Amino acid sequence: MLLLRTFFKPKFFQNMKLKSLILAFSFILPFVGLAQLSNPPENWQHLDKMKDGFMGVSADKMYSDLLAGKKSETVVVAVIDGGVDPLHEDLKDVMWHNPGEIAGNNIDDDKNGFVDDVYGWNFIGGKDGKNVHGDQLEITRLVAKFAQLYKNADPAKLSKKDKKAYDKYKEMEQTVTEKQEEAAANLQLYRGILDAVEALEKAIGKSEVTLADLEKFESDDANINRAAQIMKGMLAQGATSKEIKDQIQGGINYFSSQAEFQYKTDFDGRSVVGDNYANSYEHHYGNNDVKGPDASHGTHVAGIIAASRNNGLGMEGIADNVKIMAVRCVPDGDERDKDVANAIIYAVDNGASVINMSFGKYYSWDKEAVDKAVKYAMKHDVLLVDAAGNESKNLDSEIHFPNDEFEKRGLFGPKHAKNWIQVGALSWKNGEDMAAEFSNYGKEDVDIFAPGVAIYSTIPDGGYARFDGTSMASPVVAGVAAAIRSYYPDLSAEQVKDVLMSSTTMSANARVKVPGDEENMVPFTDLCVTGGVVNGFEAAKKAEKVKGKRKKAAREKAAAAAGGKPVGKGRA
Repeated sequence: MLLLRTFFKPKFFQNMKLKSLILAFSFILPFVGLAQLSNPPENWQHLDKMKDGFMGVSADKMYSDLLAGKKSETVVVAVIDGGVDPLHEDLKDVMWHNPGEIAGNNIDDDKNGFVDDVYGWNFIGGKDGKNVHGDQLEITRLVAKFAQLYKNADPAKLSKKDKKAYDKYKEMEQTVTEKQEEAAANLQLYRGILDAVEALEKAIGKSEVTLADLEKFESDDANINRAAQIMKGMLAQGATSKEIKDQIQGGINYFSSQAEFQYKTDFDGRSVVGDNYANSYEHHYGNNDVKGPDASHGTHVAGIIAASRNNGLGMEGIADNVKIMAVRCVPDGDERDKDVANAIIYAVDNGASVINMSFGKYYSWDKEAVDKAVKYAMKHDVLLVDAAGNESKNLDSEIHFPNDEFEKRGLFGPKHAKNWIQVGALSWKNGEDMAAEFSNYGKEDVDIFAPGVAIYSTIPDGGYARFDGTSMASPVVAGVAAAIRSYYPDLSAEQVKDVLMSSTTMSANARVKVPGDEENMVPFTDLCVTGGVVNGFEAAKKAEKVKGKRKKAAREKAAAAAGGKPVGKGRA
């Protein structure tokens, strides 16, 4: 699931009955209004705490004070996501172009097994050009899978092992059923809210209602009157009628996805791909449409990392000498392990030095396949940066996929991936609200925090927008990592990770609210391994002192990629 955090809070409605539309308004609209109240500077993730008052990553300071005049090497960063718009005005000049591929000739010119992969590859598309848009959540797929074994089973006749699996299946089945019913009810609720707002607009005779319009408005319809009163409060706090409607529509979209395919066990969104899904080690499927049907999330991520700097357009990325490789494998729903594994392998084989993964889930279909791909990336000196998730959960006690712990390690194999960084989200606010209230955390299982609230970046078709999420924090770290790999190319992926984690910043003895818990305060050091926030300036200072030991194989990989010939055989 893409780890973008939307402005509405669906959890407020999970135990709510459809008693009345008026009750619904009392919950949703105050939150919608507050979401619009204030924002930090559009470039706050670049700023420096001491100089600017915002705990960004000191990227501007890094370039002006340390890296000015210093030579750098171009680094390829793979964005494994839901799609990237390669023609965006602020991205078109920083997109990776496969040097061995001739665009549009329908020939696999570089013989890497992927036809016309000019900007990257799409593992959730078919050869006929069709694309997966919506898909189930992994828990739903697992329920459908185990239903074939246990739906009509007599638990009294099952072995101890099968009884344990049966109990887990029934637990998941109950969760999926409840979630699907809640989604259907909430979808009806949000649609009713939007109907009331539109009825209010019709009664006033305007599509964009203002505070002045509502001052003397009265209606014989009690629901419309209630909507008018609530909207008056929100408009007075700075929200616009359009913003309120957009957030309500966001709720409709969110619950539509859940009700119509994410929690439907009989939904099949995969058939358009045409692969043998049972074979996790099948590699050559999909198409070259890296944008897909909805590239908002991935385009935003790509901009955070690498939007063209100093071109006078929109915003600036963290890294200044990188190319973005777009690898699409995340639908509106949970990503599939087979596609994630293949996306990592593709990125490694085609020259990526850093891979950003702003997605995640709480169940896994084939973790072993993903683990093998992670080991493949580790072998080829590629750094993986992963978003921690947006459910305010402690990952020390909750398993989040993908992750750096190998399910099968072998006799002498590593327990964890040494090329992996797990990222939590920082708010732009100071003091006790520094940790984003939605961010997952973990003293042992989240490595580092980075700006992830109100991040301004690129969206498709030349647009720009602010998004929240660990999805936004992860590419901030990936951007800093790419800058370090660019200016200090002798450092290995493991060394770059160490540089970033040993150079974090945080106020001494900082105490913050536990994400999702307004009452509980803890030291920031309880939220992640480093107890701090990534900082480009400090990382560059540290990198200056570290002697590089980048592997010869990694240099050969990069050189081969520049010539259009993949190094690996596409096998993990």
